[in-house]
Amino acid sequence: MNQGLCLFDTPIGRCGIAWGEHGLLATQLPEASDRHTLARLRRRRPELEEALPPSPVQSAIDGIVALLGGAPRDLMEISLDLEGLRDFALRVYELARAIPPGQTRTYGELATALGDPDAARAVGRALGANPFPIVIPCHRILGAGEWSGGFSAHGGVETKKRILRIESGGRGQQELF
Repeated sequence: MNQGLCLFDTPIGRCGIAWGEHGLLATQLPEASDRHTLARLRRRRPELEEALPPSPVQSAIDGIVALLGGAPRDLMEISLDLEGLRDFALRVYELARAIPPGQTRTYGELATALGDPDAARAVGRALGANPFPIVIPCHRILGAGEWSGGFSAHGGVETKKRILRIESGGRGQQELF
């Protein structure tokens, strides 16, 4: 697989994706404009140029579009290039990725699953640096008492709530936050 990046349409706006020889390098939720979405994606991967996605990347795009359209997709089939990520973050991402669409966990629950109930803030920091939003579903992680926690995507918590509503078919997440 070659390398490159591109934008693609989803039900929540134009997302971005970057890929390389060993899988996806990054994904990006919509920003205020295409220019901003590309700029944010390029902050992670400045060496990449816009290109047409090869077949495996197009399959990843199709899965992301389906999930954001309400299909119960877990996106586990998408290959990620995790090189350079810290062990703690990798463990957090593995736990987050295992949360089914339409369900949520708390930062504290992930910290406890990692064996350190006091690491909820560290879990939050790892998720805040997540290079693969949607594929690694950081939006499914809430603070204690179903407080939204942070969300660094454009639109902040409103974007997080919107994605959770889509995943739950509009049921159950309306009362969050």
